[in-house]
Amino acid sequence: MDIARRWASTLADTKGVSLHPDVLEDVLLDVARESRAQAERAREAAVRRFTALYSASPIGIALADPGGVIVEANAALGRILGRSAESLRGIPIPSLGSADRDINSLRLGVRELVEHTLPHYRERMRLEHVDGPLWVHATLAPLPGDHEGRVYPVLMVEDINELHLLQETLRHQNLHDPLTGLPNASQFSAKLEAAVSAGEDQVALVYLDIDGFKVVNDGLGYEVGNQVLRGVAHKLTSVFHEHDAFVARLTGDGFAVLLHGRFTATEVVNLVQHAFDELAEPMYVDGHGVGVSASAGIVVRPAADTHREVLRAAEITLHRAKEAGKAQWVLHDPELDARSRTRYRIGAVLAGALENGEFELLYQPTVKLADPSELAAVNAGLRWNHPEFGELDSEEFYPLAETTGMTVPLGRWLLAEALAATARWRERFGDRAPEVCVRLPNRLAIDPDLVLLVKEQLDRHNLPGQALRLCTDGPSVLDPRGEVMDSLAVLAELGATMVLTVSGTADLELIPSHQLPVRHVILSGAVVDALAEHDDEVASRHLRHLIERGRELGLRIGAEGVRNREHAARLHRLGVLAARGPFVTEAATGDAIDELIAQHAR
Repeated sequence: MDIARRWASTLADTKGVSLHPDVLEDVLLDVARESRAQAERAREAAVRRFTALYSASPIGIALADPGGVIVEANAALGRILGRSAESLRGIPIPSLGSADRDINSLRLGVRELVEHTLPHYRERMRLEHVDGPLWVHATLAPLPGDHEGRVYPVLMVEDINELHLLQETLRHQNLHDPLTGLPNASQFSAKLEAAVSAGEDQVALVYLDIDGFKVVNDGLGYEVGNQVLRGVAHKLTSVFHEHDAFVARLTGDGFAVLLHGRFTATEVVNLVQHAFDELAEPMYVDGHGVGVSASAGIVVRPAADTHREVLRAAEITLHRAKEAGKAQWVLHDPELDARSRTRYRIGAVLAGALENGEFELLYQPTVKLADPSELAAVNAGLRWNHPEFGELDSEEFYPLAETTGMTVPLGRWLLAEALAATARWRERFGDRAPEVCVRLPNRLAIDPDLVLLVKEQLDRHNLPGQALRLCTDGPSVLDPRGEVMDSLAVLAELGATMVLTVSGTADLELIPSHQLPVRHVILSGAVVDALAEHDDEVASRHLRHLIERGRELGLRIGAEGVRNREHAARLHRLGVLAARGPFVTEAATGDAIDELIAQHAR
């Protein structure tokens, strides 16, 4: 009214206005009333919209006074916290927190809003639910008051408990093995890195591999195998529970244990032996009493090296344990570790060395003992001219080739190059050219494509089968992975001469028992070495028995590893017909063997 009267008086004094002030006052009051009515309607509409949003929102909302005490809460907040909205009135916002950390976070948020007028304060936390802690996203925002500088805190709550549980489940799955529940390789690596980087006390790393676990899976089924793995995990965690022990499953049947603290290598070894004893105790699964053995590599050292160095040391030590015969532990030895690393470094580059032409044939002539000037055959082997380690004989790299899958490529190259050399000799010396004898690596001997490979190479060099002798041994013949006996029979039909290396009667008896098409045998090992220095009655009797049995089978008897002429003479007296070894010459390559063949041919 006062405002309308003042403006009416002002307008009445304005030039051109002819209305009486009282009339103007009424006009202005009508305008004011209409404006106020519109404002009231707009305010009421805004309140209704806010109230509808506030009431229907799935987000829990609590309105508080400037001190942070709740004066109103919507139904959604009540549902989220498992209580009625009315029961939340009069409760300070911070008291909704579940733990001290959550309470302090809410208290800090309210204070920051009031004192520093932040636009909002948001944090992931737990609020107290009637059934226990509940994970939420809590947001505190300020509502301006009716006086400048006054702020009313508003709490908005999003229920993320199921999302949090899902995230925790996924996190657990990412860091744990689903079968055994143990930490997986990723979590183990992080734990090891943390333990090593701490740089205090000692760390012990035990790598365990279950021996022959494939037997359990293939023999009893994967479900039994899985239960056995769970049993192994349980036994390991029950044995290793001191020194901040951390047990993990790294691969299918590979486990690791990390110990951290103060201990001796003997203590760790005793724990590993205890674990071995526990694993050997049968676990009964579906009526089957299954006991397993394990191989273990043990590294005990101050927590000073990088975690990668510790891991590598454990892996190499485990390899040594398995190579030594399995079912045993091996303690890390820095000297042996250095040698093993060199060996594995050699094995890792075999493929590149073959492609880069670093291999060459190494020949060893076999002579007739009745006339050592006459060649019986030339044995072809491999030598690696390593750019760093120099000349490496086959004994130094063939075991590694077996591990890396390079045995067959090396054997194929050996066969191809040996037959190429044979073709060259036959062209130069005609009938005086010697046969070439190739010792088949075990993996090549059992290869199903062996016959095709030999035939292809013979045809390629236009050679008859008689130009080739193929030598194998007892373990290759009996290897269940291949059909060696069938391959030998077909190769014999092609004309190739089959040679068997024997070290005793058992090997010799493979020939009649399996009807092997073998025409020559090569005595090897202790049966030959026993007569290297002098006549030995027992060794001579044993060897004579072997030779007599060989003659009964219609075999020609040779020997390898003959050291000198006296050694050769003793063997010849007992019935050995041909031999090779240092008494003839050291192994020769390229031009040297060509010259030797030329001399014998003359």
